[in-house]
Amino acid sequence: MTEKVILLVEDNQDDEELAVLAYERGRIANRMVVVRDGQEALDYFFGTPANGGRDAQVLPQLVLLDLKLPKVSGLEVLRRLRADPRTRRLPVVVLTSSKEEQDLLESYDCGANSYVRKPVDFAKFADAIHQLQMYWLVLNEQPTAT
Repeated sequence: MTEKVILLVEDNQDDEELAVLAYERGRIANRMVVVRDGQEALDYFFGTPANGGRDAQVLPQLVLLDLKLPKVSGLEVLRRLRADPRTRRLPVVVLTSSKEEQDLLESYDCGANSYVRKPVDFAKFADAIHQLQMYWLVLNEQPTAT
């Protein structure tokens, strides 16, 4: 059985630390990998040299994707994931502070599986991370890779 990895794509260090802390408190036995901009996320998925030799064939079980990212936006990352046969079915949860209706609509139009606004309160944020992990890593059934 392969290890289930969560990929967090987050440029805000405070939000990253909150997500990692919430993840650790949830005590779900998965590894969380963090990338800090859209280009780094694309490098992670498509095996470019910036990856340091990571096997691009091994995909995370879940992507938590911020929208407002440097270099390449979260929406563009999502578009590219959905355009590639290897990554088009990968569960992607947009995890953002944006309250803009347009961001919500575009996220779903680009193929997001879910859209979650980051709660400001840490306890609510930790609970949201825990619920996302439980659903996407334990309850949700994903197709086998083809």
